[in-house]
Amino acid sequence: MTDTRYKIVFAGELMPAAALDAVKDNLARLFKSDLAKIDALFTGSPVALKRDLSDAEADKYLGALQNAGAKVYKEPDLSASLSLVETDDHRTAPVEPEADATRMTCPKCGHEQGKAIECSACGIVIDKYIARQAQLAEAAAAAPAAAVATTGVALAASPYATPQAQVGDPGAQYSELNYFGVEGRIGRVRYLGWSMALSLMAIPVLGLIFVGAMAVSQVVAMLLMVVAFIGLMVVSVGFGAKRLHDLGWSAWLLLLNFVPIVGSVFALLMLVLPGTAGANRYGPPPPPNSKGVVALAWTMLLVPIIGILAAIAIPAYQGYLDRAAESGYSQEQSAEPSADYAEPAEAVDPADAGEPADDSESDEE
Repeated sequence: MTDTRYKIVFAGELMPAAALDAVKDNLARLFKSDLAKIDALFTGSPVALKRDLSDAEADKYLGALQNAGAKVYKEPDLSASLSLVETDDHRTAPVEPEADATRMTCPKCGHEQGKAIECSACGIVIDKYIARQAQLAEAAAAAPAAAVATTGVALAASPYATPQAQVGDPGAQYSELNYFGVEGRIGRVRYLGWSMALSLMAIPVLGLIFVGAMAVSQVVAMLLMVVAFIGLMVVSVGFGAKRLHDLGWSAWLLLLNFVPIVGSVFALLMLVLPGTAGANRYGPPPPPNSKGVVALAWTMLLVPIIGILAAIAIPAYQGYLDRAAESGYSQEQSAEPSADYAEPAEAVDPADAGEPADDSESDEE
């Protein structure tokens, strides 16, 4: 003989001084269910919340539910004591079960009850549950066919397969350009182009500030120049931070630029190393470079090349001028007559030259 089994029955009644909303919240928390399913318990018809419980287990559930505010009852669960084990009476007098048109079995939990729209045990709407199961079966049958049409390979349906539907919004393809902050990413070309644009804007701005402030006071001019220089440095640091983000590095590595020798090598690495191909911890990759950015980047690269050529050409040209000046001076010196050099006397024709007059004759006359 087996022990008596019990069930916990709830008919929608509340314990004294219990609020309906509070009881629903407590039941939803105990059963780990949503409020929509909990509302189905308050229809007024008895519902078996738990079945096939021992006496101690039934008392435990009874106390917990009553503390939650639900007025529940413990009743013997007669269906749990039924057994399909064959007895002597069954062997001698088999009885064919007759189908009862007034009874039904829940397709979800297997609870047997009278004909109803909802299951009194689990609270589902039976017709909706059956329709939902049919839709899931059709979707499961259509999934392998869609996989074959897409990949050409038949895939076996598995309950452990990862979901194929989009479960989140796709990430941004490119990051937004930020000119004055340290957030975001920029590539090598944009880093050079922006730096060149900053230099081209800084020269006239600093010149106008200096000329305008000098007309007022030298002190004001110096203060404005310092403020403008600090602003340019802040913007330049932002460019460097975004360039390091493109490499996947922290912006604090910009401090390496102040280390002798290491700073020069690090600045060169910032110009040479390519950025991360895809998204990294600092965001998606930067957008493609515009033609203006590419032109400014080439201009930035030509500046040091022009400077090197000028450093070579200017001394050579200056040496050429010096040599030319020395050569001209030596030619002028060779053209002037020397003091030790006497020009030859002009030749006199003997026919034109008269004999010298006799001094004695001239005296006598």
